[in-house]
Amino acid sequence: MLKINDITSLTEFQRNAKAHVKRLKRTGRPEVLTINGKPEVIVQDAASYQKLVDAAELAHTLPALRASLKEADRGEGVRAATVLAQLREKLGIKR
Repeated sequence: MLKINDITSLTEFQRNAKAHVKRLKRTGRPEVLTINGKPEVIVQDAASYQKLVDAAELAHTLPALRASLKEADRGEGVRAATVLAQLREKLGIKR
């Protein structure tokens, strides 16, 4: 959640970068940096950003996983052993 204290000018951020980075790590909240009073950039600590990326990836992947599970429930698809055998043959891998 963004709070009013999470908005600062780029100039202020540059002057006190260490303090801002410390707050970013402590709170996990992003900070909006303004230029000439307009929001221009958002900065975030690496751990919080990674959580955001992971959540986005999961949200992107879940529909495909659900569709695959429905296909499997309907008896569609190919058995893993068959796929692996086809890959071995295609790649020339001998058992």
